[in-house]
Amino acid sequence: MKGFLEDANYSIGLLDEGVNLRDVIDNCIYEHTLTGKNTFFVGDLGKLIKQHIHWQNAMARMKPFYNVKCNSAPGVLEILAALGTGFACSSKTEMALVQDLGISSKNIIFTNPCKQASQIKYAAKIGVNLLSCDSELELKKIARNHPNAKLLLHIATEDNGGEEMNMKFGTTLKNCRHLMECAKELNVQIVGVKFHVSNSCKEPQVYKHAISDARCVFDMAEEFGFTMNMLNIGGGFTDYEHDLEEVNHIVTPLLDIYFPEESGINVIAEPGCYYVSSAFTLAVNVIAKKAAQCDQHLPSEMEQTKRDEPVFMYYMNDGVYGSFASKLSEDLHTIPEVHKKYKEDEPLFASSLWGPSCDELDQIVENCLLPELNIGDWLLFDNMGSGTLGEQSTFNDIQRPPVYYIMSFSDWCEMQDAGFTSDTLMKNFFFVPSCIQLSPEDSFSIAA
Repeated sequence: MKGFLEDANYSIGLLDEGVNLRDVIDNCIYEHTLTGKNTFFVGDLGKLIKQHIHWQNAMARMKPFYNVKCNSAPGVLEILAALGTGFACSSKTEMALVQDLGISSKNIIFTNPCKQASQIKYAAKIGVNLLSCDSELELKKIARNHPNAKLLLHIATEDNGGEEMNMKFGTTLKNCRHLMECAKELNVQIVGVKFHVSNSCKEPQVYKHAISDARCVFDMAEEFGFTMNMLNIGGGFTDYEHDLEEVNHIVTPLLDIYFPEESGINVIAEPGCYYVSSAFTLAVNVIAKKAAQCDQHLPSEMEQTKRDEPVFMYYMNDGVYGSFASKLSEDLHTIPEVHKKYKEDEPLFASSLWGPSCDELDQIVENCLLPELNIGDWLLFDNMGSGTLGEQSTFNDIQRPPVYYIMSFSDWCEMQDAGFTSDTLMKNFFFVPSCIQLSPEDSFSIAA
């Protein structure tokens, strides 16, 4: 995967004051309608800058290590590198992508709880020494393959939010003592603690227990002679401004009690969707449709549909084996928007949206109200930046959609004023004049 960023022919459109996101989407749809009606993304990288500035204001003590698996698009990684974030990687591919940006290995964490031996060796080779660990077997595997490893013990949290990951990964306080005994025997350094609270459970008690447990592990480590200097509070941060401030109000007082600044402990976090979710819009095309009579009970919000009206099934050119892959493991939290203009009094019909695979799992939206659509119409999904731009399936030759990066001139100025610069990144900007909304032939043609 080395050279991915070097090979990627992508640009960032610097938008004139007279151009907005919708203008760019309109222009891209015009172009794609002429050339093949392919799915595409538009990524507003200015939103990453806004999110980072907000993080610095709300979570000043916690350095962000971006969770690369959320979105590994080159424009995202370059912007975040310029902003000075660290990177939490879960694979060799992700470590290679980040290293190609010139990021210091000290700002990379290998976080996969179940690491392949070959990937541990790769981390050792490139100098990524900070790894997480939650079991004796994983500890022994790391000891065999990475002599300079420095470990963060991943402890479990009492998360009742229903996320199975916290049941699968993370060790108990009792087992931490055993892991420290093993680490001493294997001559492996333990330098900190990691925990993770899911975005479905942000109750104060969960953080209180997690941070107090981390303090216990730090005290335990002192008995064994380990020098601990890092606390990783994990991810689970949403892109809603209020949510981040709420977490800060919970976590900061606890840190002041258990890990005060004078203790010298570095506190980090692993935000992922917080940065990228709202920055990306996905445009998909309707490739087929079916109509059936309404013969089943509809959700209450759709009861306005008459029983003698048809129910439409629309098939799109992207699905769960492509950009909607996250739909297989979690609900889709975005409402489709019809791109074409329609009258306010135009009738709405019960509809469902499907991917192109003809697989029963490939249902994107089970029930929604839409005007009647035609083959060739476009639908827009916002908040599609997380879990959509990683490795793509090869089902039916589905290719990774092109990405059109943009940034408003005001966001660009804000980035410069804040001192966030990158010579490599600056080469990728080009100016998009306001005439884009008047001249479709001035195509916004360069994509990642």
